[in-house]
Order: sequence, then structure tokens, then C-alpha cells
Amino acid sequence: MSLSLAIVATVLLAVPLACAHGETLGAAPVHKAQHGPFYCDVSALDPERRSRHFDVLGPALVAKRTAVRELADGYEIGFPSDSETFQQLAEYVDAERLCCPFFDIALHVTPDGGPLWFRVTGRAGTKQFIQAGAADWIMAVAAKKK
Repeated sequence: MSLSLAIVATVLLAVPLACAHGETLGAAPVHKAQHGPFYCDVSALDPERRSRHFDVLGPALVAKRTAVRELADGYEIGFPSDSETFQQLAEYVDAERLCCPFFDIALHVTPDGGPLWFRVTGRAGTKQFIQAGAADWIMAVAAKKK
């Protein structure tokens, strides 16, 4: 095999080729995500954890909000960057992902001690679900008195 033919063969093997039906040769098949039901699974949390989630952590975090950003497909909520708030948010997210598995949730830690950002987005209808069921989380944050 000539050197130029070997180079062409190597390039062809390295470059994925698109099939007519959208898959790529030489790469793992791409699977479209299947959407689960669009409802809150109240049975996902035992009574003790559900009470802590809704009666303790939720109100504590709502009180700590520093900002709310409306996004096209959900909301982003700012919080102070202290360790207690971070731990509360992590615990809240862990439970929320179980009872509302249709949410796309992100917890962003900004550099240099900046705010924590809790982002909740998802497929069509998610934003309206948040508006209907979590109005206290997304209402405007009152200016803090010093």
C-alpha cells in the first residue's frame, strides 16, 4: 500500500461517516432521550425526608434567595455562598431529582466566593409547572435591609 493510500485509509477510519438515517459509522449510536411522566412523584421520598424537604429545607432556602433569573425554559435562583447554604442546596437537589425527575437541575458554584446558582429547567411545560407549584421560589427577591 502506498503512503498516500495509507494516509487516506487512516483519515477515513478516523472520520465518522453519517448514515442516511442520522447515525454515525464508527461512533457509538446516538439514542434519543425518552421522557418520563411529567408529575411530582410524592412516593419517591419517605415521610421523614418529604417533611424535611418541603417543611424545613424549602422554606429555609426560599428565605436565603438573593436573586431570581427567569430563563426561557425555567429559572435560576441565586444564594449566598456559605457552606451551610451549599449543603442545604445539595440535600434539596438530591431529593428534588427523585420526586421531580423531569427537571434538569444544576447547582453552579461561582469563583472567588461568588453566589451559588440553583438552576431548574426542562422540557416544554417545566417553566409553567414551576410557576404553578413553586411561586414562592421565583417571586422577586425583596431588597435586603442593612
